[in-house]
Amino acid sequence: MKKILFSIILFTFMALAVFQPLVRICAEAAASSSTAVKTTKGGGRMTFAFKDETYISEKGTAVIYLAGGCFWGLEKMMQSIPGVVRATSGYANGDASIKPEYREVCSGRTGYRETVRVEYKEDKISLDAILFAFFGAIDPTVKNRQGNDIGSQYQSGIYFTDENSAKAVEHVVKVEKMRHKNFAVEIKPLESFYDAEEYHQDYLDKNPGGYCHITPAEMKMVEDMTVDPAKYRRPEDEEIKKRLSKEAYMVAVESGTEPSFNNEFWDHKEKGIYVDAVTGEPLFSSKDKFESPCGWPAFSKPIDPNTIVYLNDNSFGMRRTEVRSRAGNSHLGHVFHGDPHSPNGTRFCINSLSLRFIPFSEMEKRGYGYLTQYVE
Repeated sequence: MKKILFSIILFTFMALAVFQPLVRICAEAAASSSTAVKTTKGGGRMTFAFKDETYISEKGTAVIYLAGGCFWGLEKMMQSIPGVVRATSGYANGDASIKPEYREVCSGRTGYRETVRVEYKEDKISLDAILFAFFGAIDPTVKNRQGNDIGSQYQSGIYFTDENSAKAVEHVVKVEKMRHKNFAVEIKPLESFYDAEEYHQDYLDKNPGGYCHITPAEMKMVEDMTVDPAKYRRPEDEEIKKRLSKEAYMVAVESGTEPSFNNEFWDHKEKGIYVDAVTGEPLFSSKDKFESPCGWPAFSKPIDPNTIVYLNDNSFGMRRTEVRSRAGNSHLGHVFHGDPHSPNGTRFCINSLSLRFIPFSEMEKRGYGYLTQYVE
């Protein structure tokens, strides 16, 4: 009997030894996810647990958290994008034992990033568009800095809160990594977010002369965004090979160059728009095409400046600015300034093989009717 009693007591102690840590872990997890949004699965959207005490979920409104250096400028830029309803400066994903304050975060020892919570109407703007705008405003190849600001608190990052957002982030990041070999942006689920002090909110509205690495011109550009990249997503490479001729693939994907004066659109004069051969993303209008002795299609400006990505090109012993399509990362050509033949001095020198032409008469039925005003 004593042996049986001893066994029962021993089993009880062993069970408690295992059970109590589990209770503690679950309690800690519950405390750490005292969240505005709980971990749920419904309506086709899987939402992760995170801590953000001031975020209130609204039907039809989604959220993404972006760190891009000093949060003053990124907040102002995000507020400029049509469809964004709120942008809030704060601190994300640092030491869970610390409730961050600005002075402490500035020490660079808390692990928190200066971050902006971006809330947007999903029927007005896509996450793809927000993310591409974000990448256009930062240098994604540097670690722990943006502009003149240096320190771990200025590390760039994208922090998502649900499965749908994670998939969109994955897609856009894949495209951005194609053009930036030394990619250094953090990509993680959001763990926690704390609003920054009140004087940081709308800082550049309160202090118009305040410093920021994001220029007013960049903010104005996203304010006028017309083309949604989510409608023109880049397919997998095998699909691209099926869609393009061997010659077009060599130019658009492998950054080749077609012969001057011996290409489809260099002297093309029909009314319509020119779209990315890979994705169909609209790029240029016949209204902005002009005659140039270069032998390639020449345009003075894109339909929507947000659709063009600029990269330094030092190949062949020259210093040039390469232009690529935003959503498809297709090599388009180069841009030059001071061109006497251009109505505004700018010449986008573009490979015909990187383009498809949509006649004005077909724009409506092919889904480009919203751009007819840029052609007429």
